[in-house]
Amino acid sequence: MSYRMSFHWLKRYMPRSLYGRAALILILPVITLQLTVSVVFIQRHFEGVTEQMTQTMALDLQYLLDALEGAETIEAAQAVSEEIAEPLKLSMTLAEHDMPQNDERVWYDLSGKAVIETMRDQVPDVGPISLVEESQVDIWFLTQFGPLLVEFPRRRVSASNPHQLFVWMVVLSVFMTMVAYSFLRNQLRPINRLAAAAAEYGRGRMVPYRPGGANEVRSAGHAFLDMRNRIERQTQTRTMMLSGVSHDLRTPLTRLRLGLGLLDGDEVEPLIRDVDDMQRLLDAFLDFARGDAEVAPESVDPIKLAQMVLDDAHRMQQAVQAGEMVGDGDVLLRPLAIRRAVENLIGNALRYGAEARLSVLVSARAVIFRVEDDGPGIPEGQRDDAVRPFTRLDPARNQDKGTGVGLGLAIVEDIARAHGGTLRLGESPELGGLMAEIVLAR
Repeated sequence: MSYRMSFHWLKRYMPRSLYGRAALILILPVITLQLTVSVVFIQRHFEGVTEQMTQTMALDLQYLLDALEGAETIEAAQAVSEEIAEPLKLSMTLAEHDMPQNDERVWYDLSGKAVIETMRDQVPDVGPISLVEESQVDIWFLTQFGPLLVEFPRRRVSASNPHQLFVWMVVLSVFMTMVAYSFLRNQLRPINRLAAAAAEYGRGRMVPYRPGGANEVRSAGHAFLDMRNRIERQTQTRTMMLSGVSHDLRTPLTRLRLGLGLLDGDEVEPLIRDVDDMQRLLDAFLDFARGDAEVAPESVDPIKLAQMVLDDAHRMQQAVQAGEMVGDGDVLLRPLAIRRAVENLIGNALRYGAEARLSVLVSARAVIFRVEDDGPGIPEGQRDDAVRPFTRLDPARNQDKGTGVGLGLAIVEDIARAHGGTLRLGESPELGGLMAEIVLAR
């Protein structure tokens, strides 16, 4: 638990997409390896080269100092410059400059540190060493004739162009990273295609998909296709079965109703009501069967669709109010199925309440059809049971409005899931009854 909590803050900085995480997994080791090689190998390598070159230069300087110390006059000392310094390609200046107090170098000049340390080990009498100028080395000595300044090119004590190896490493690392990322992208593309096909199927749309990529991705793709085909077969079987049963029972019910209509007496009316209830049951079964067996989705304006439902409700003199209508734009959905779902919610609201209200909220990410009523509502603990097929909660609600089949909310949830959405049940903050929302992702 402590381990998880200690790294929990790091999750907010991690990439969310698969590409970003794969790139991080790929690039982070490359950068770590490059920095390690640069610091451990390159720096030590060039420090070793610098030490060897500095030791060679120290021998020339020591030879120059010995010759200078052997001179008896300052003229003889200056003659040493022509005899020894010039052949060694050293610039020697005697007693013309003020000698600095300490060594001088740029803070990022790591090889300069090796030059100074090696020079002091090899030449005990060396004075301050100045490496401020990148292309030149200034070394001071305190001789019997005064301060001595010796100048020579920096390339004689340091490896020339030490950055070339680092540049080559960077260039090759970037190139290999691009190559590896291209291969990685090809491996991730089948996963994205599988995720897109699954997401579209979750919204009720069948898109062409063929498995590809690595063996594991192909196996997942074939498993997805098998699952999709099995669900489609089950859906078609259910639709055909319920449609067949409903169709076969309509004929005897019609004959029975006609026969009852020819009879007289008070006992006939209850029988006719039973026949009507059976007809409603069959209609509900058929609606439930074709809940997701609609035509292909089409681009529809949700607000206009809701307005059509309201117009039909007003023509039937139903107490349905127009609520909040916010947003614009068309959405891909099955208009007949969504319309049937909204009408089921309105019918359910008016069955248990005296007033209903229909609202539509359209945003960039979702579409919400909301139906509220002033009825008794559904307790929070029974809302999961309310959307199950053939489940009725009449004991907890008002039974004077008639009994239902137990498929109204189940049909709505089935249609919502077929569109990749969900059905949410809650309490209306204004009307006080049930608030049912069909939430569809765009």
